[in-house]
Amino acid sequence: MNSSIHVALSVYSLTYITLLEFGFSYEKNVLCFVFFASITGYNFVKYFGVAKFHHRGLTGWLKTIQVFSFFAFILMCYYGFQLSTSTLVCIAGFGLVTFLYAIPFLPKKLFLDQKNNLRSIGGLKIYLIALVWMGVTVFLPLVENNYTIDTDVILTAGQRYTYILVLMLPFEIRDLKFDSLKLSTVPQKIGVKGTKLMGVLLLILYFLLEFFKDETHQIKVLILLIMSLVTGASVLISNKQQSVYFASFWVESLPILWLVLMLL
Repeated sequence: MNSSIHVALSVYSLTYITLLEFGFSYEKNVLCFVFFASITGYNFVKYFGVAKFHHRGLTGWLKTIQVFSFFAFILMCYYGFQLSTSTLVCIAGFGLVTFLYAIPFLPKKLFLDQKNNLRSIGGLKIYLIALVWMGVTVFLPLVENNYTIDTDVILTAGQRYTYILVLMLPFEIRDLKFDSLKLSTVPQKIGVKGTKLMGVLLLILYFLLEFFKDETHQIKVLILLIMSLVTGASVLISNKQQSVYFASFWVESLPILWLVLMLL
């Protein structure tokens, strides 16, 4: 989990799901780029603050992750150079948001703590992550394939944004006992019960949006129903004392389950 391979598989799965939904086959360059970019981006965000001033004193595992992330970065660049210019422009936008998420760049007086990056703005975290995940997993593969951004694409983007928000709620509940009150996370603002209700309502929206599309079919609706029920159950059983693997492994595996159902 520390290497971010698991989260990269989830982003990979959501990107592959978009290709399948819109009638495209396996796209190696897009999918491999997304996989290695996810490892690079997540490890940068997670370990930048730890490693930036302690290069000589890094522990063995952190050094290993740095080396691993470096090779992931090289592969990300390799597959990135295979993509179209329009795709690279989109990547640059989402990459900039990821960079600013971790790097201090605004006046400290605007923040409640001393980190002065996008991550430290109260209440913004999960909405920003959902925006980047949605953009990368929905728009990147379609832009690369020159697919017209029509109503169905916009609805799919809305569904994906909503679903990713729900996926992050178990993490928000888990971290409630650790997070500073300054972060204004969802459970801090509306409580655990309110967060679970929010998750259920968002999943209902996620499911109902499918019926506004011009093209859908029964199998896809059935898969969405299964994913709504499984994800909803995951949110409802979440608590502050959950297993260390519950959110970081099982909940993050749900997009992989979704892809398996699509492929079957």
